Amino acid sequence: MVAVFLGGPAAAAPEKPTIVVGSKRFTESYILGEIVARTLAASGRQTVHRQGLGNTGILEQALASGAVDLYPEYTGTIVRELLKREGNPSLEELNRWLEPRGLVAAVPFGFNNTYALAMSEARAKSLGISRISDLAAAPNKGLTLGLSHEFLQRADGWPALSRAYTLAATATGLDHGLAYDAVATGKVDVIDVYSTDAKLGRLGLRVLEDDRGFFPKYDAVLLMRKGVDPAPLQRLAGSIDAAAMIAMNGEVELDGRSFADTAARFLAARGMAAPASTPAAEAARPGLLARLFAPDLGRLAAEHLLLVFGSLAAAVAVGVPIGIAAWRWPGGAGMLLGAVAILQTVPSLALLAFLIALVGAIGVVPALIALFLYALLPIVRNTHAGLSGVSREMAHAALSLGLTSRQALRHVQLPLAAPVILAGVKTAAVINVGTATMAAFIGAGGFGERIVAGLAVNDSTVMLAGALPAALLALVVQVAFDLAERRLGVGRVAAGG
Repeated sequence: MVAVFLGGPAAAAPEKPTIVVGSKRFTESYILGEIVARTLAASGRQTVHRQGLGNTGILEQALASGAVDLYPEYTGTIVRELLKREGNPSLEELNRWLEPRGLVAAVPFGFNNTYALAMSEARAKSLGISRISDLAAAPNKGLTLGLSHEFLQRADGWPALSRAYTLAATATGLDHGLAYDAVATGKVDVIDVYSTDAKLGRLGLRVLEDDRGFFPKYDAVLLMRKGVDPAPLQRLAGSIDAAAMIAMNGEVELDGRSFADTAARFLAARGMAAPASTPAAEAARPGLLARLFAPDLGRLAAEHLLLVFGSLAAAVAVGVPIGIAAWRWPGGAGMLLGAVAILQTVPSLALLAFLIALVGAIGVVPALIALFLYALLPIVRNTHAGLSGVSREMAHAALSLGLTSRQALRHVQLPLAAPVILAGVKTAAVINVGTATMAAFIGAGGFGERIVAGLAVNDSTVMLAGALPAALLALVVQVAFDLAERRLGVGRVAAGG
Protein backbone atom coordinates (compact mmCIF):
# COMPACT_ATOMS: atom_id res chain seq x y z
CA MET A 1 0.00 0.00 0.00
CA VAL A 2 2.86 2.39 0.81
CA ALA A 3 4.49 1.54 -2.53
CA VAL A 4 1.27 2.33 -4.38
CA PHE A 5 0.77 5.56 -2.42
CA LEU A 6 4.31 6.67 -3.26
CA GLY A 7 3.83 5.88 -6.94
CA GLY A 8 6.07 2.81 -6.92
CA PRO A 9 5.17 -0.64 -8.17
CA ALA A 10 2.95 -2.66 -5.89
CA ALA A 11 4.58 -5.59 -4.16
CA ALA A 12 7.81 -4.98 -6.06
CA ALA A 13 9.90 -8.13 -5.95
CA PRO A 14 13.65 -7.82 -5.53
CA GLU A 15 15.47 -8.09 -8.82
CA LYS A 16 17.09 -11.47 -9.36
CA PRO A 17 20.88 -11.38 -9.51
CA THR A 18 22.62 -11.67 -12.85
CA ILE A 19 23.71 -15.20 -13.73
CA VAL A 20 27.28 -15.40 -15.04
CA VAL A 21 27.84 -18.17 -17.57
CA GLY A 22 31.45 -19.15 -18.29
CA SER A 23 33.04 -21.07 -21.11
CA LYS A 24 36.49 -22.42 -21.93
CA ARG A 25 38.58 -21.34 -24.89
CA PHE A 26 37.63 -23.92 -27.49
CA THR A 27 34.84 -23.86 -30.06
CA GLU A 28 32.42 -26.28 -28.43
CA SER A 29 32.56 -24.57 -25.05
CA TYR A 30 31.92 -21.17 -26.66
CA ILE A 31 28.85 -22.54 -28.45
CA LEU A 32 27.42 -24.36 -25.43
CA GLY A 33 28.00 -21.31 -23.23
CA GLU A 34 26.16 -19.14 -25.74
CA ILE A 35 23.26 -21.64 -25.91
CA VAL A 36 22.99 -21.66 -22.11
CA ALA A 37 23.16 -17.86 -21.85
CA ARG A 38 20.48 -17.37 -24.52
CA THR A 39 18.22 -19.98 -22.92
CA LEU A 40 18.46 -18.22 -19.56
CA ALA A 41 17.80 -14.85 -21.20
CA ALA A 42 14.72 -16.27 -22.94
CA SER A 43 13.39 -17.33 -19.52
CA GLY A 44 13.67 -13.74 -18.28
CA ARG A 45 16.93 -14.00 -16.34
CA GLN A 46 19.65 -11.37 -16.56
CA THR A 47 22.66 -13.22 -17.97
CA VAL A 48 26.29 -12.47 -18.81
CA HIS A 49 28.44 -14.85 -20.86
CA ARG A 50 32.14 -14.70 -19.96
CA GLN A 51 33.75 -16.37 -22.95
CA GLY A 52 37.08 -18.13 -23.33
CA LEU A 53 38.06 -18.23 -19.65
CA GLY A 54 41.22 -20.27 -20.02
CA ASN A 55 41.51 -23.80 -18.68
CA THR A 56 39.76 -25.95 -16.08
CA GLY A 57 41.85 -24.55 -13.22
CA ILE A 58 40.77 -20.96 -13.88
CA LEU A 59 37.09 -21.90 -14.10
CA GLU A 60 37.37 -23.97 -10.93
CA GLN A 61 38.66 -20.89 -9.11
CA ALA A 62 35.95 -18.75 -10.72
CA LEU A 63 33.22 -21.12 -9.46
CA ALA A 64 34.75 -21.30 -5.99
CA SER A 65 34.91 -17.51 -5.72
CA GLY A 66 31.41 -16.98 -7.10
CA ALA A 67 32.73 -15.04 -10.08
CA VAL A 68 31.06 -17.59 -12.39
CA ASP A 69 27.78 -19.37 -11.62
CA LEU A 70 27.91 -22.20 -14.15
CA TYR A 71 29.73 -23.39 -17.25
CA PRO A 72 29.69 -26.36 -19.67
CA GLU A 73 31.92 -29.19 -18.48
CA TYR A 74 32.40 -32.91 -19.04
CA THR A 75 31.89 -35.69 -16.51
CA GLY A 76 35.31 -37.26 -17.16
CA THR A 77 37.00 -33.91 -16.53
CA ILE A 78 35.03 -33.40 -13.32
CA VAL A 79 35.92 -36.86 -12.02
CA ARG A 80 39.62 -36.92 -12.86
CA GLU A 81 40.67 -33.29 -13.05
CA LEU A 82 38.57 -31.69 -10.29
CA LEU A 83 37.83 -34.58 -7.94
CA LYS A 84 41.02 -36.59 -8.63
CA ARG A 85 39.03 -39.83 -8.73
CA GLU A 86 38.58 -42.71 -11.16
CA GLY A 87 35.63 -44.41 -12.82
CA ASN A 88 32.44 -43.42 -14.62
CA PRO A 89 29.93 -42.57 -11.89
CA SER A 90 26.26 -41.87 -12.50
CA LEU A 91 25.09 -38.27 -12.29
CA GLU A 92 23.61 -38.94 -8.83
CA GLU A 93 26.88 -40.41 -7.53
CA LEU A 94 28.89 -37.61 -9.13
CA ASN A 95 26.76 -35.04 -7.32
CA ARG A 96 27.37 -36.79 -4.00
CA TRP A 97 31.09 -36.39 -4.64
CA LEU A 98 30.61 -32.74 -5.58
CA GLU A 99 28.41 -31.81 -2.60
CA PRO A 100 31.28 -30.99 -0.19
CA ARG A 101 32.57 -28.49 -2.77
CA GLY A 102 29.21 -26.76 -3.05
CA LEU A 103 28.90 -27.74 -6.72
CA VAL A 104 26.25 -29.53 -8.76
CA ALA A 105 26.41 -31.28 -12.15
CA ALA A 106 23.11 -31.03 -13.99
CA VAL A 107 21.40 -30.81 -17.38
CA PRO A 108 23.20 -33.51 -19.41
CA PHE A 109 23.17 -32.24 -22.98
CA GLY A 110 23.01 -35.69 -24.54
CA PHE A 111 26.42 -36.37 -26.08
CA ASN A 112 29.76 -37.81 -25.03
CA ASN A 113 32.81 -35.82 -26.16
CA THR A 114 35.67 -38.03 -25.18
CA TYR A 115 39.36 -37.40 -25.65
CA ALA A 116 41.15 -39.34 -28.38
CA LEU A 117 44.42 -39.40 -30.29
CA ALA A 118 44.38 -38.96 -34.06
CA MET A 119 46.72 -39.15 -37.03
CA SER A 120 46.39 -38.44 -40.73
CA GLU A 121 44.92 -41.47 -42.46
CA ALA A 122 47.84 -41.76 -44.89
CA ARG A 123 50.50 -41.59 -42.17
CA ALA A 124 48.67 -44.07 -39.93
CA LYS A 125 48.15 -46.51 -42.81
CA SER A 126 51.79 -46.36 -43.92
CA LEU A 127 52.98 -47.17 -40.38
CA GLY A 128 50.25 -49.68 -39.59
CA ILE A 129 48.94 -47.73 -36.59
CA SER A 130 45.29 -48.11 -35.64
CA ARG A 131 45.39 -48.32 -31.83
CA ILE A 132 46.97 -46.20 -29.10
CA SER A 133 49.01 -49.21 -28.01
CA ASP A 134 50.67 -49.18 -31.45
CA LEU A 135 52.32 -45.90 -30.42
CA ALA A 136 54.59 -47.79 -28.03
CA ALA A 137 57.05 -48.06 -30.91
CA ALA A 138 56.65 -44.34 -31.78
CA PRO A 139 60.26 -43.37 -30.88
CA ASN A 140 61.51 -46.03 -33.29
CA LYS A 141 59.23 -44.77 -36.03
CA GLY A 142 60.20 -41.13 -35.65
CA LEU A 143 56.70 -39.97 -34.73
CA THR A 144 56.17 -36.46 -33.41
CA LEU A 145 53.40 -35.90 -30.86
CA GLY A 146 51.86 -32.42 -30.64
CA LEU A 147 49.46 -32.32 -27.69
CA SER A 148 47.47 -29.44 -26.21
CA HIS A 149 49.01 -27.80 -23.17
CA GLU A 150 46.08 -28.70 -20.93
CA PHE A 151 46.16 -32.34 -22.06
CA LEU A 152 49.86 -32.47 -21.17
CA GLN A 153 49.04 -31.52 -17.56
CA ARG A 154 45.63 -33.05 -16.87
CA ALA A 155 45.14 -35.99 -14.54
CA ASP A 156 43.24 -37.70 -17.39
CA GLY A 157 45.76 -36.57 -19.99
CA TRP A 158 49.19 -37.48 -21.29
CA PRO A 159 51.00 -38.36 -18.00
CA ALA A 160 48.43 -41.02 -17.05
CA LEU A 161 47.87 -42.13 -20.66
CA SER A 162 51.59 -42.69 -21.25
CA ARG A 163 51.77 -44.79 -18.07
CA ALA A 164 48.69 -46.83 -18.97
CA TYR A 165 50.07 -47.65 -22.42
CA THR A 166 53.78 -47.62 -21.48
CA LEU A 167 54.50 -44.93 -24.05
CA ALA A 168 58.01 -43.51 -24.09
CA ALA A 169 57.46 -40.95 -26.85
CA THR A 170 58.19 -37.30 -26.11
CA ALA A 171 55.28 -34.92 -26.61
CA THR A 172 55.48 -31.18 -27.24
CA GLY A 173 52.87 -28.55 -26.38
CA LEU A 174 50.63 -27.28 -29.18
CA ASP A 175 47.50 -25.13 -28.98
CA HIS A 176 44.40 -27.19 -29.77
CA GLY A 177 43.21 -24.67 -32.35
CA LEU A 178 46.44 -25.05 -34.33
CA ALA A 179 46.78 -28.82 -34.03
CA TYR A 180 44.65 -29.81 -37.03
CA ASP A 181 46.60 -27.70 -39.48
CA ALA A 182 49.84 -29.02 -37.98
CA VAL A 183 48.86 -32.68 -38.47
CA ALA A 184 47.39 -32.02 -41.91
CA THR A 185 50.64 -30.42 -43.11
CA GLY A 186 52.81 -33.11 -41.52
CA LYS A 187 54.44 -30.88 -38.92
CA VAL A 188 53.31 -33.33 -36.23
CA ASP A 189 52.10 -36.91 -36.52
CA VAL A 190 49.81 -37.39 -33.53
CA ILE A 191 47.47 -34.90 -31.84
CA ASP A 192 44.87 -35.08 -29.10
CA VAL A 193 41.32 -34.43 -30.30
CA TYR A 194 37.77 -34.30 -29.05
CA SER A 195 35.42 -36.86 -30.57
CA THR A 196 33.01 -34.10 -31.66
CA ASP A 197 35.65 -31.98 -33.43
CA ALA A 198 34.35 -30.79 -36.79
CA LYS A 199 37.61 -31.29 -38.65
CA LEU A 200 37.99 -34.99 -37.97
CA GLY A 201 35.95 -36.01 -40.99
CA ARG A 202 36.80 -33.05 -43.20
CA LEU A 203 40.56 -33.70 -42.93
CA GLY A 204 40.34 -37.46 -43.17
CA LEU A 205 42.01 -38.21 -39.83
CA ARG A 206 42.16 -41.63 -38.21
CA VAL A 207 41.05 -41.70 -34.58
CA LEU A 208 43.19 -44.28 -32.78
CA GLU A 209 41.32 -46.97 -30.90
CA ASP A 210 41.53 -46.69 -27.11
CA ASP A 211 42.13 -50.46 -26.88
CA ARG A 212 42.82 -50.42 -23.13
CA GLY A 213 39.78 -48.28 -22.27
CA PHE A 214 41.80 -45.51 -20.68
CA PHE A 215 39.55 -42.53 -21.39
CA PRO A 216 36.41 -42.24 -19.24
CA LYS A 217 33.08 -40.99 -20.49
CA TYR A 218 32.97 -37.24 -21.08
CA ASP A 219 29.25 -36.57 -21.04
CA ALA A 220 28.58 -32.87 -21.53
CA VAL A 221 26.80 -31.33 -18.52
CA LEU A 222 26.55 -28.01 -16.73
CA LEU A 223 28.73 -27.61 -13.66
CA MET A 224 27.17 -25.01 -11.38
CA ARG A 225 27.39 -23.59 -7.92
CA LYS A 226 24.90 -24.96 -5.42
CA GLY A 227 21.90 -22.66 -5.27
CA VAL A 228 21.74 -21.91 -8.99
CA ASP A 229 18.29 -22.91 -10.26
CA PRO A 230 18.67 -25.31 -13.20
CA ALA A 231 14.93 -25.35 -13.97
CA PRO A 232 15.06 -22.84 -16.88
CA LEU A 233 17.75 -24.99 -18.49
CA GLN A 234 16.07 -28.39 -18.22
CA ARG A 235 14.73 -28.02 -21.76
CA LEU A 236 18.32 -28.40 -22.95
CA ALA A 237 18.66 -31.85 -21.34
CA GLY A 238 19.15 -34.47 -24.05
CA SER A 239 18.70 -31.89 -26.80
CA ILE A 240 22.15 -32.19 -28.42
CA ASP A 241 23.49 -35.45 -29.79
CA ALA A 242 27.02 -35.96 -31.12
CA ALA A 243 25.99 -35.32 -34.72
CA ALA A 244 24.32 -32.02 -33.82
CA MET A 245 27.38 -30.89 -31.86
CA ILE A 246 29.74 -31.82 -34.70
CA ALA A 247 27.52 -29.87 -37.10
CA MET A 248 27.56 -26.77 -34.89
CA ASN A 249 31.32 -26.98 -34.45
CA GLY A 250 31.61 -27.20 -38.23
CA GLU A 251 29.43 -24.12 -38.75
CA VAL A 252 31.85 -22.06 -36.69
CA GLU A 253 35.23 -23.56 -37.60
CA LEU A 254 34.63 -24.41 -41.26
CA ASP A 255 31.76 -22.19 -42.44
CA GLY A 256 32.77 -19.02 -40.61
CA ARG A 257 29.63 -18.47 -38.52
CA SER A 258 29.82 -16.66 -35.22
CA PHE A 259 29.27 -18.50 -31.94
CA ALA A 260 26.20 -16.37 -31.24
CA ASP A 261 24.56 -17.02 -34.62
CA THR A 262 25.20 -20.76 -34.41
CA ALA A 263 23.64 -20.92 -30.96
CA ALA A 264 20.66 -18.81 -32.04
CA ARG A 265 20.01 -21.03 -35.07
CA PHE A 266 20.13 -24.17 -32.91
CA LEU A 267 17.63 -22.77 -30.39
CA ALA A 268 15.32 -21.43 -33.08
CA ALA A 269 15.26 -24.77 -34.89
CA ARG A 270 14.00 -26.39 -31.68
CA GLY A 271 11.50 -23.69 -30.85
CA MET A 272 13.45 -22.53 -27.80
CA ALA A 273 14.04 -18.95 -28.99
CA ALA A 274 13.13 -16.59 -31.79
CA PRO A 275 15.20 -17.05 -34.96
CA ALA A 276 18.12 -14.61 -35.12
CA SER A 277 19.65 -15.60 -38.45
CA THR A 278 19.77 -12.89 -41.07
CA PRO A 279 20.96 -12.83 -44.70
CA ALA A 280 24.17 -11.25 -43.41
CA ALA A 281 24.75 -14.33 -41.33
CA GLU A 282 24.63 -16.43 -44.48
CA ALA A 283 27.29 -14.34 -46.23
CA ALA A 284 30.83 -15.44 -46.87
CA ARG A 285 33.44 -15.40 -44.12
CA PRO A 286 34.32 -11.74 -43.34
CA GLY A 287 37.71 -10.48 -44.49
CA LEU A 288 40.42 -8.89 -42.39
CA LEU A 289 39.16 -5.32 -42.76
CA ALA A 290 35.64 -6.32 -41.77
CA ARG A 291 36.97 -8.21 -38.74
CA LEU A 292 39.35 -5.39 -37.85
CA PHE A 293 36.70 -2.65 -37.89
CA ALA A 294 33.90 -4.78 -36.45
CA PRO A 295 31.43 -3.01 -34.13
CA ASP A 296 33.27 -4.27 -31.04
CA LEU A 297 36.50 -2.40 -31.92
CA GLY A 298 35.69 0.65 -29.78
CA ARG A 299 34.73 -1.43 -26.77
CA LEU A 300 37.82 -3.63 -27.01
CA ALA A 301 40.09 -0.58 -27.43
CA ALA A 302 38.59 1.10 -24.35
CA GLU A 303 39.00 -2.09 -22.29
CA HIS A 304 42.60 -2.53 -23.45
CA LEU A 305 43.49 1.09 -22.66
CA LEU A 306 41.96 0.77 -19.22
CA LEU A 307 43.97 -2.35 -18.49
CA VAL A 308 47.25 -0.86 -19.75
CA PHE A 309 47.12 2.62 -18.28
CA GLY A 310 45.15 1.75 -15.13
CA SER A 311 47.80 -0.79 -14.14
CA LEU A 312 50.61 1.52 -15.31
CA ALA A 313 49.42 4.41 -13.14
CA ALA A 314 49.31 2.15 -10.09
CA ALA A 315 52.77 0.72 -10.93
CA VAL A 316 54.26 4.23 -11.19
CA ALA A 317 52.64 5.27 -7.89
CA VAL A 318 54.11 2.24 -6.11
CA GLY A 319 57.24 1.47 -8.15
CA VAL A 320 58.90 4.89 -7.97
CA PRO A 321 58.79 5.02 -4.13
CA ILE A 322 60.14 1.45 -3.99
CA GLY A 323 62.98 2.47 -6.32
CA ILE A 324 63.70 5.51 -4.15
CA ALA A 325 63.73 3.30 -1.04
CA ALA A 326 66.15 0.87 -2.71
CA TRP A 327 68.44 3.82 -3.59
CA ARG A 328 68.29 5.44 -0.14
CA TRP A 329 68.99 2.21 1.74
CA PRO A 330 71.53 0.22 -0.29
CA GLY A 331 71.51 -2.57 2.27
CA GLY A 332 67.92 -3.46 1.37
CA ALA A 333 68.23 -2.79 -2.36
CA GLY A 334 69.00 -6.42 -3.21
CA MET A 335 65.93 -7.65 -1.36
CA LEU A 336 63.58 -5.08 -2.90
CA LEU A 337 64.86 -5.51 -6.45
CA GLY A 338 64.87 -9.29 -6.05
CA ALA A 339 61.27 -9.31 -4.85
CA VAL A 340 59.94 -7.40 -7.88
CA ALA A 341 62.11 -9.53 -10.18
CA ILE A 342 60.56 -12.72 -8.79
CA LEU A 343 57.11 -11.45 -9.76
CA GLN A 344 58.19 -11.50 -13.41
CA THR A 345 58.92 -15.23 -13.21
CA VAL A 346 55.35 -16.22 -12.24
CA PRO A 347 53.47 -17.58 -15.30
CA SER A 348 50.64 -15.24 -16.23
CA LEU A 349 47.84 -17.84 -16.22
CA ALA A 350 48.97 -19.17 -12.84
CA LEU A 351 49.03 -15.65 -11.43
CA LEU A 352 45.58 -14.90 -12.85
CA ALA A 353 44.12 -18.10 -11.36
CA PHE A 354 45.63 -17.22 -7.96
CA LEU A 355 44.25 -13.67 -8.13
CA ILE A 356 40.77 -14.93 -9.00
CA ALA A 357 40.78 -16.92 -5.77
CA LEU A 358 42.29 -14.01 -3.83
CA VAL A 359 39.89 -11.25 -4.91
CA GLY A 360 36.88 -13.49 -5.51
CA ALA A 361 36.19 -12.13 -8.99
CA ILE A 362 37.08 -12.49 -12.63
CA GLY A 363 37.46 -9.73 -15.17
CA VAL A 364 39.10 -6.35 -14.80
CA VAL A 365 40.15 -6.36 -11.12
CA PRO A 366 42.45 -9.44 -11.11
CA ALA A 367 43.74 -8.46 -14.57
CA LEU A 368 44.69 -4.97 -13.35
CA ILE A 369 46.47 -6.43 -10.33
CA ALA A 370 48.43 -8.88 -12.49
CA LEU A 371 49.48 -6.18 -14.97
CA PHE A 372 50.42 -3.88 -12.09
CA LEU A 373 52.71 -6.56 -10.66
CA TYR A 374 54.34 -7.24 -14.04
CA ALA A 375 54.94 -3.51 -14.62
CA LEU A 376 56.80 -2.96 -11.35
CA LEU A 377 60.21 -4.35 -12.32
CA PRO A 378 61.28 -1.89 -15.07
CA ILE A 379 59.95 1.07 -13.09
CA VAL A 380 61.66 0.09 -9.82
CA ARG A 381 64.95 -0.80 -11.52
CA ASN A 382 65.09 2.37 -13.61
CA THR A 383 64.21 4.57 -10.66
CA HIS A 384 67.03 3.00 -8.67
CA ALA A 385 69.45 3.21 -11.62
CA GLY A 386 68.49 6.81 -12.46
CA LEU A 387 69.03 8.07 -8.92
CA SER A 388 72.27 6.09 -8.58
CA GLY A 389 73.52 7.82 -11.74
CA VAL A 390 73.14 11.31 -10.27
CA SER A 391 76.52 12.47 -9.00
CA ARG A 392 76.96 13.00 -5.28
CA GLU A 393 78.37 16.45 -6.00
CA MET A 394 74.93 17.57 -7.22
CA ALA A 395 73.36 16.37 -3.99
CA HIS A 396 76.04 18.04 -1.89
CA ALA A 397 75.59 21.30 -3.81
CA ALA A 398 71.87 21.23 -3.12
CA LEU A 399 72.40 20.57 0.56
CA SER A 400 74.99 23.36 0.77
CA LEU A 401 72.36 25.77 -0.58
CA GLY A 402 70.16 24.99 2.42
CA LEU A 403 67.84 22.38 0.91
CA THR A 404 66.79 19.46 3.06
CA SER A 405 67.49 15.94 1.78
CA ARG A 406 63.82 15.59 0.81
CA GLN A 407 63.89 18.89 -1.07
CA ALA A 408 67.12 17.90 -2.81
CA LEU A 409 65.50 14.64 -3.91
CA ARG A 410 62.41 16.41 -5.22
CA HIS A 411 64.02 19.41 -6.91
CA VAL A 412 67.42 18.09 -8.00
CA GLN A 413 67.91 14.33 -8.00
CA LEU A 414 64.52 13.19 -9.30
CA PRO A 415 64.50 15.72 -12.16
CA LEU A 416 68.01 14.64 -13.17
CA ALA A 417 66.98 10.98 -13.00
CA ALA A 418 63.67 11.62 -14.82
CA PRO A 419 64.82 10.48 -18.31
CA VAL A 420 65.93 7.10 -16.95
CA ILE A 421 62.76 6.74 -14.87
CA LEU A 422 60.61 7.65 -17.87
CA ALA A 423 62.42 5.03 -19.94
CA GLY A 424 61.40 2.42 -17.35
CA VAL A 425 57.80 3.61 -17.44
CA LYS A 426 57.88 3.39 -21.25
CA THR A 427 59.20 -0.18 -21.09
CA ALA A 428 56.48 -1.14 -18.62
CA ALA A 429 53.79 0.46 -20.79
CA VAL A 430 54.88 -1.32 -23.98
CA ILE A 431 55.16 -4.65 -22.16
CA ASN A 432 51.71 -4.16 -20.65
CA VAL A 433 50.12 -3.60 -24.06
CA GLY A 434 51.17 -7.11 -25.07
CA THR A 435 50.61 -8.75 -21.69
CA ALA A 436 47.11 -7.27 -21.45
CA THR A 437 45.98 -9.63 -24.21
CA MET A 438 46.24 -12.44 -21.61
CA ALA A 439 43.49 -10.75 -19.61
CA ALA A 440 40.96 -12.17 -22.07
CA PHE A 441 41.49 -15.57 -20.43
CA ILE A 442 39.64 -14.31 -17.34
CA GLY A 443 36.98 -12.25 -19.09
CA ALA A 444 38.63 -8.83 -18.82
CA GLY A 445 38.18 -8.06 -22.54
CA GLY A 446 40.61 -6.07 -24.63
CA PHE A 447 42.11 -7.04 -27.97
CA GLY A 448 43.06 -10.41 -26.50
CA GLU A 449 39.39 -11.37 -26.74
CA ARG A 450 39.74 -11.61 -30.52
CA ILE A 451 43.06 -13.45 -30.29
CA VAL A 452 41.63 -16.07 -27.93
CA ALA A 453 38.54 -16.54 -30.11
CA GLY A 454 40.74 -16.87 -33.19
CA LEU A 455 42.91 -19.48 -31.48
CA ALA A 456 39.80 -21.45 -30.52
CA VAL A 457 38.72 -21.83 -34.15
CA ASN A 458 42.20 -21.54 -35.74
CA ASP A 459 41.07 -18.47 -37.69
CA SER A 460 44.12 -16.36 -38.47
CA THR A 461 41.93 -13.48 -39.65
CA VAL A 462 40.30 -13.17 -36.23
CA MET A 463 43.68 -13.46 -34.50
CA LEU A 464 45.13 -10.73 -36.72
CA ALA A 465 42.11 -8.54 -36.02
CA GLY A 466 43.17 -8.62 -32.36
CA ALA A 467 46.94 -8.70 -32.78
CA LEU A 468 47.21 -5.78 -35.24
CA PRO A 469 45.43 -3.19 -33.03
CA ALA A 470 47.49 -4.37 -30.04
CA ALA A 471 50.71 -3.99 -32.05
CA LEU A 472 49.60 -0.56 -33.30
CA LEU A 473 48.81 0.53 -29.75
CA ALA A 474 52.28 -0.61 -28.63
CA LEU A 475 53.86 1.50 -31.40
CA VAL A 476 51.73 4.54 -30.48
CA VAL A 477 52.72 4.19 -26.82
CA GLN A 478 56.39 3.87 -27.81
CA VAL A 479 56.26 7.00 -29.98
CA ALA A 480 54.36 8.98 -27.34
CA PHE A 481 56.95 8.18 -24.68
CA ASP A 482 59.81 8.91 -27.10
CA LEU A 483 58.31 12.36 -27.71
CA ALA A 484 57.90 12.89 -23.97
CA GLU A 485 61.53 11.92 -23.36
CA ARG A 486 62.69 14.28 -26.12
CA ARG A 487 60.58 17.10 -24.72
CA LEU A 488 61.91 16.44 -21.24
CA GLY A 489 65.45 16.60 -22.56
CA VAL A 490 64.78 19.88 -24.37
CA GLY A 491 63.19 21.31 -21.24
CA ARG A 492 66.23 20.41 -19.17
CA VAL A 493 68.58 22.03 -21.70
CA ALA A 494 66.45 25.19 -21.74
CA ALA A 495 66.40 25.28 -17.97
CA GLY A 496 70.15 24.81 -17.85
CA GLY A 497 70.65 27.59 -20.45
